[in-house]
Amino acid sequence: MSGGGKWGRRFVIAVPNIWLILFFMLPFLVVLKISLSEPRIAIPPYAPLWDWVDGALRFNINFENYAYMWEDSLYINAYLSSLKIAAISTLLALFIGYPMAYYIARSPEPRRSILLLLVVLPFWTSFLLRVYAWIGILKTKGVLNAVLLRAGIIDQPLIILQTDVAVYIGIVYTYLPFLILPLYANLVKLDDTLLEASHDLGASRISSFFRITLPLSMPGIIAGSMLVFIPVIGEFVIPALLGGPDTLMIGSVLWDEYFKNRDWPVASAVAMVMLVVMIIPIMILRSAQNKGAEI
Repeated sequence: MSGGGKWGRRFVIAVPNIWLILFFMLPFLVVLKISLSEPRIAIPPYAPLWDWVDGALRFNINFENYAYMWEDSLYINAYLSSLKIAAISTLLALFIGYPMAYYIARSPEPRRSILLLLVVLPFWTSFLLRVYAWIGILKTKGVLNAVLLRAGIIDQPLIILQTDVAVYIGIVYTYLPFLILPLYANLVKLDDTLLEASHDLGASRISSFFRITLPLSMPGIIAGSMLVFIPVIGEFVIPALLGGPDTLMIGSVLWDEYFKNRDWPVASAVAMVMLVVMIIPIMILRSAQNKGAEI
Protein backbone atom coordinates (compact mmCIF):
# COMPACT_ATOMS: atom_id res chain seq x y z
CA MET A 1 0.00 0.00 0.00
CA SER A 2 1.36 3.44 -0.95
CA GLY A 3 2.04 6.14 1.61
CA GLY A 4 -0.81 8.30 0.31
CA GLY A 5 -3.29 5.43 0.58
CA LYS A 6 -2.15 4.62 4.11
CA TRP A 7 -2.59 8.22 5.26
CA GLY A 8 -5.96 8.43 3.53
CA ARG A 9 -7.12 5.32 5.37
CA ARG A 10 -5.92 6.73 8.69
CA PHE A 11 -7.74 9.99 7.99
CA VAL A 12 -11.01 8.20 7.24
CA ILE A 13 -10.71 6.22 10.48
CA ALA A 14 -9.65 9.29 12.48
CA VAL A 15 -12.70 11.40 11.60
CA PRO A 16 -15.31 9.26 13.44
CA ASN A 17 -12.87 8.66 16.29
CA ILE A 18 -12.31 12.39 16.76
CA TRP A 19 -16.08 12.92 16.62
CA LEU A 20 -16.65 10.32 19.36
CA ILE A 21 -13.90 11.77 21.53
CA LEU A 22 -15.15 15.36 21.25
CA PHE A 23 -18.88 14.79 21.51
CA PHE A 24 -19.11 11.62 23.60
CA MET A 25 -15.99 10.78 25.56
CA LEU A 26 -15.17 14.30 26.80
CA PRO A 27 -18.77 15.09 27.90
CA PHE A 28 -18.93 11.64 29.49
CA LEU A 29 -15.76 12.35 31.51
CA VAL A 30 -17.09 15.76 32.56
CA VAL A 31 -20.37 14.26 33.80
CA LEU A 32 -18.45 11.48 35.57
CA LYS A 33 -16.25 14.05 37.30
CA ILE A 34 -19.26 16.08 38.47
CA SER A 35 -21.02 12.92 39.71
CA LEU A 36 -18.07 12.28 42.05
CA SER A 37 -18.01 15.84 43.39
CA GLU A 38 -19.64 17.34 46.45
CA PRO A 39 -22.55 19.77 46.01
CA ARG A 40 -21.83 23.39 46.81
CA ILE A 41 -23.86 26.62 46.81
CA ALA A 42 -21.63 28.41 44.34
CA ILE A 43 -20.91 28.81 40.65
CA PRO A 44 -20.41 26.11 39.50
CA PRO A 45 -22.58 24.31 42.09
CA TYR A 46 -20.06 21.57 42.87
CA ALA A 47 -16.69 21.32 44.56
CA PRO A 48 -13.47 20.62 42.63
CA LEU A 49 -12.57 16.96 42.35
CA TRP A 50 -8.98 17.72 43.37
CA ASP A 51 -7.05 20.60 44.88
CA TRP A 52 -3.61 21.40 46.25
CA VAL A 53 -3.11 21.42 50.03
CA ASP A 54 0.35 22.37 51.36
CA GLY A 55 1.89 21.49 48.03
CA ALA A 56 0.25 18.05 47.88
CA LEU A 57 -2.49 16.96 45.50
CA ARG A 58 -5.66 15.95 47.34
CA PHE A 59 -8.61 14.17 45.73
CA ASN A 60 -12.15 14.88 46.97
CA ILE A 61 -13.98 11.90 45.53
CA ASN A 62 -17.54 11.59 46.80
CA PHE A 63 -19.61 8.43 46.26
CA GLU A 64 -22.51 9.67 48.38
CA ASN A 65 -24.31 10.90 45.26
CA TYR A 66 -24.69 7.31 44.05
CA ALA A 67 -25.60 6.04 47.52
CA TYR A 68 -28.27 8.75 47.83
CA MET A 69 -29.99 7.44 44.70
CA TRP A 70 -30.64 4.08 46.35
CA GLU A 71 -31.90 5.71 49.52
CA ASP A 72 -34.58 7.70 47.69
CA SER A 73 -37.16 5.57 45.88
CA LEU A 74 -37.89 8.43 43.47
CA TYR A 75 -34.93 7.59 41.27
CA ILE A 76 -35.55 3.84 41.18
CA ASN A 77 -39.21 4.41 40.37
CA ALA A 78 -38.22 6.87 37.65
CA TYR A 79 -35.88 4.32 36.06
CA LEU A 80 -38.51 1.57 36.16
CA SER A 81 -41.21 3.88 34.83
CA SER A 82 -38.95 5.06 31.99
CA LEU A 83 -38.12 1.49 31.02
CA LYS A 84 -41.81 0.55 31.09
CA ILE A 85 -42.91 3.51 28.97
CA ALA A 86 -40.04 2.96 26.52
CA ALA A 87 -40.81 -0.77 26.18
CA ILE A 88 -44.56 -0.28 25.67
CA SER A 89 -43.99 2.59 23.23
CA THR A 90 -41.54 0.47 21.23
CA LEU A 91 -44.03 -2.42 21.02
CA LEU A 92 -46.84 -0.08 19.95
CA ALA A 93 -44.60 1.52 17.32
CA LEU A 94 -43.64 -1.94 16.08
CA PHE A 95 -47.25 -3.12 15.75
CA ILE A 96 -48.13 0.05 13.84
CA GLY A 97 -44.91 0.50 11.89
CA TYR A 98 -44.35 -3.06 10.65
CA PRO A 99 -47.50 -3.21 8.46
CA MET A 100 -46.70 0.26 7.13
CA ALA A 101 -43.10 -0.66 6.29
CA TYR A 102 -44.25 -3.93 4.70
CA TYR A 103 -46.84 -2.15 2.57
CA ILE A 104 -44.33 0.47 1.43
CA ALA A 105 -41.71 -2.18 0.58
CA ARG A 106 -44.27 -4.13 -1.49
CA SER A 107 -45.65 -1.07 -3.27
CA PRO A 108 -44.60 -0.38 -6.88
CA GLU A 109 -42.83 2.76 -7.98
CA PRO A 110 -43.64 5.67 -7.93
CA ARG A 111 -46.11 4.98 -5.13
CA ARG A 112 -43.27 3.73 -2.92
CA SER A 113 -41.42 7.05 -3.18
CA ILE A 114 -44.57 9.00 -2.34
CA LEU A 115 -45.24 6.83 0.72
CA LEU A 116 -41.65 7.23 1.94
CA LEU A 117 -42.00 10.98 1.50
CA LEU A 118 -45.13 10.93 3.67
CA VAL A 119 -43.20 9.06 6.38
CA VAL A 120 -40.35 11.59 6.35
CA LEU A 121 -42.62 14.63 5.91
CA PRO A 122 -43.18 15.26 9.66
CA PHE A 123 -39.44 15.86 10.08
CA TRP A 124 -39.83 18.99 7.96
CA THR A 125 -41.66 20.70 10.82
CA SER A 126 -40.45 21.54 14.31
CA PHE A 127 -40.54 18.75 16.89
CA LEU A 128 -42.07 21.11 19.47
CA LEU A 129 -44.78 22.24 17.06
CA ARG A 130 -45.79 18.65 16.40
CA VAL A 131 -46.04 17.89 20.12
CA TYR A 132 -47.97 21.10 20.78
CA ALA A 133 -50.37 20.12 17.99
CA TRP A 134 -51.29 17.01 19.95
CA ILE A 135 -52.29 19.23 22.87
CA GLY A 136 -54.90 20.84 20.63
CA ILE A 137 -56.06 17.42 19.42
CA LEU A 138 -56.23 15.60 22.78
CA LYS A 139 -57.48 18.27 25.17
CA THR A 140 -61.02 18.15 26.54
CA LYS A 141 -62.33 20.65 23.99
CA GLY A 142 -59.93 19.51 21.32
CA VAL A 143 -60.38 18.18 17.82
CA LEU A 144 -60.65 14.50 18.79
CA ASN A 145 -63.40 14.99 21.36
CA ALA A 146 -65.27 17.35 19.04
CA VAL A 147 -65.31 14.74 16.25
CA LEU A 148 -66.33 11.90 18.57
CA LEU A 149 -69.09 13.96 20.18
CA ARG A 150 -70.47 15.09 16.85
CA ALA A 151 -70.42 11.52 15.54
CA GLY A 152 -72.33 10.35 18.63
CA ILE A 153 -69.65 7.86 19.62
CA ILE A 154 -69.26 9.37 23.11
CA ASP A 155 -71.63 11.30 25.36
CA GLN A 156 -69.01 13.34 27.23
CA PRO A 157 -65.45 14.42 26.43
CA LEU A 158 -62.66 11.93 27.03
CA ILE A 159 -59.87 12.89 29.39
CA ILE A 160 -56.76 11.96 27.43
CA LEU A 161 -54.40 14.91 27.85
CA GLN A 162 -52.09 14.80 30.87
CA THR A 163 -52.34 11.02 31.12
CA ASP A 164 -50.00 8.19 30.20
CA VAL A 165 -52.16 7.50 27.14
CA ALA A 166 -51.31 10.94 25.76
CA VAL A 167 -47.62 10.26 26.41
CA TYR A 168 -47.78 6.99 24.49
CA ILE A 169 -49.58 8.68 21.60
CA GLY A 170 -47.00 11.47 21.44
CA ILE A 171 -44.03 9.11 21.66
CA VAL A 172 -45.34 6.63 19.08
CA TYR A 173 -46.24 9.42 16.66
CA THR A 174 -42.85 11.12 17.07
CA TYR A 175 -40.62 8.06 16.87
CA LEU A 176 -42.61 5.94 14.41
CA PRO A 177 -40.53 7.01 11.35
CA PHE A 178 -37.36 5.84 13.15
CA LEU A 179 -38.84 2.33 13.19
CA ILE A 180 -40.43 2.35 9.74
CA LEU A 181 -37.31 3.38 7.80
CA PRO A 182 -34.94 0.60 9.03
CA LEU A 183 -37.72 -1.94 8.60
CA TYR A 184 -38.42 -0.72 5.06
CA ALA A 185 -34.71 -0.89 4.18
CA ASN A 186 -34.69 -4.50 5.35
CA LEU A 187 -37.98 -5.60 3.78
CA VAL A 188 -37.30 -4.01 0.40
CA LYS A 189 -34.23 -6.27 0.00
CA LEU A 190 -36.24 -9.44 0.68
CA ASP A 191 -35.81 -11.99 -2.11
CA ASP A 192 -39.22 -12.59 -3.70
CA THR A 193 -38.11 -15.97 -5.02
CA LEU A 194 -38.16 -17.31 -1.45
CA LEU A 195 -41.84 -16.44 -1.15
CA GLU A 196 -42.56 -17.92 -4.57
CA ALA A 197 -40.83 -21.16 -3.57
CA SER A 198 -42.81 -21.23 -0.35
CA HIS A 199 -46.09 -20.84 -2.24
CA ASP A 200 -45.06 -23.53 -4.74
CA LEU A 201 -44.47 -25.90 -1.83
CA GLY A 202 -48.02 -25.34 -0.61
CA ALA A 203 -47.48 -22.78 2.16
CA SER A 204 -50.17 -20.16 2.68
CA ARG A 205 -49.44 -16.43 2.73
CA ILE A 206 -49.67 -16.35 6.52
CA SER A 207 -47.37 -19.33 6.89
CA SER A 208 -44.86 -17.80 4.46
CA PHE A 209 -44.91 -14.57 6.40
CA PHE A 210 -44.15 -16.16 9.76
CA ARG A 211 -41.60 -18.65 8.39
CA ILE A 212 -39.77 -16.46 5.87
CA THR A 213 -40.59 -12.74 5.97
CA LEU A 214 -40.66 -12.25 9.72
CA PRO A 215 -37.39 -14.10 10.51
CA LEU A 216 -35.54 -12.37 7.66
CA SER A 217 -36.81 -8.96 8.78
CA MET A 218 -35.60 -9.48 12.36
CA PRO A 219 -32.45 -7.34 11.90
CA GLY A 220 -34.65 -4.45 10.76
CA ILE A 221 -37.01 -4.98 13.69
CA ILE A 222 -34.15 -4.88 16.18
CA ALA A 223 -32.51 -1.85 14.56
CA GLY A 224 -35.78 0.09 14.49
CA SER A 225 -36.61 -0.93 18.06
CA MET A 226 -33.23 0.34 19.24
CA LEU A 227 -33.79 3.68 17.50
CA VAL A 228 -37.09 4.04 19.39
CA PHE A 229 -36.32 2.45 22.75
CA ILE A 230 -33.00 4.19 23.48
CA PRO A 231 -34.05 7.86 23.07
CA VAL A 232 -37.47 7.30 24.68
CA ILE A 233 -35.84 6.27 27.98
CA GLY A 234 -34.45 9.79 28.40
CA GLU A 235 -37.39 11.60 26.80
CA PHE A 236 -38.34 14.84 28.56
CA VAL A 237 -40.34 17.12 26.25
CA ILE A 238 -43.24 14.77 25.45
CA PRO A 239 -43.95 13.73 29.08
CA ALA A 240 -43.64 17.37 30.18
CA LEU A 241 -46.16 18.63 27.61
CA LEU A 242 -48.59 15.70 27.28
CA GLY A 243 -48.15 13.84 30.57
CA GLY A 244 -49.66 14.55 33.95
CA PRO A 245 -48.17 14.99 37.41
CA ASP A 246 -48.10 11.20 37.89
CA THR A 247 -46.05 10.64 34.72
CA LEU A 248 -42.58 9.87 36.05
CA MET A 249 -39.62 9.59 33.72
CA ILE A 250 -35.92 9.90 34.35
CA GLY A 251 -35.61 12.81 31.92
CA SER A 252 -37.94 14.91 34.08
CA VAL A 253 -36.01 13.95 37.21
CA LEU A 254 -32.75 15.03 35.56
CA TRP A 255 -34.27 18.37 34.58
CA ASP A 256 -35.50 19.01 38.11
CA GLU A 257 -32.15 18.11 39.66
CA TYR A 258 -30.14 20.26 37.27
CA PHE A 259 -32.29 23.37 36.98
CA LYS A 260 -34.66 23.41 39.96
CA ASN A 261 -32.64 21.87 42.77
CA ARG A 262 -29.28 22.82 41.17
CA ASP A 263 -27.84 19.60 42.56
CA TRP A 264 -25.50 18.89 39.69
CA PRO A 265 -23.56 16.05 41.39
CA VAL A 266 -26.72 14.01 42.05
CA ALA A 267 -28.06 14.81 38.59
CA SER A 268 -24.79 13.67 37.03
CA ALA A 269 -24.90 10.46 39.07
CA VAL A 270 -28.46 9.86 37.81
CA ALA A 271 -27.23 10.40 34.24
CA MET A 272 -24.34 7.97 34.70
CA VAL A 273 -26.61 5.25 36.08
CA MET A 274 -29.07 5.90 33.24
CA LEU A 275 -26.22 5.33 30.77
CA VAL A 276 -25.51 1.95 32.38
CA VAL A 277 -29.22 1.09 32.36
CA MET A 278 -29.37 1.91 28.64
CA ILE A 279 -26.25 -0.10 27.79
CA ILE A 280 -27.79 -3.37 29.06
CA PRO A 281 -30.77 -3.47 26.63
CA ILE A 282 -28.51 -2.17 23.85
CA MET A 283 -26.15 -5.11 24.36
CA ILE A 284 -29.07 -7.55 24.43
CA LEU A 285 -30.55 -6.12 21.23
CA ARG A 286 -27.17 -6.05 19.50
CA SER A 287 -26.55 -9.67 20.44
CA ALA A 288 -29.94 -10.66 19.03
CA GLN A 289 -29.26 -8.62 15.90
CA ASN A 290 -25.91 -10.34 15.33
CA LYS A 291 -27.53 -13.76 15.75
CA GLY A 292 -30.23 -12.76 13.28
CA ALA A 293 -27.60 -11.61 10.78
CA GLU A 294 -25.78 -14.95 11.06
CA ILE A 295 -28.98 -16.80 10.28
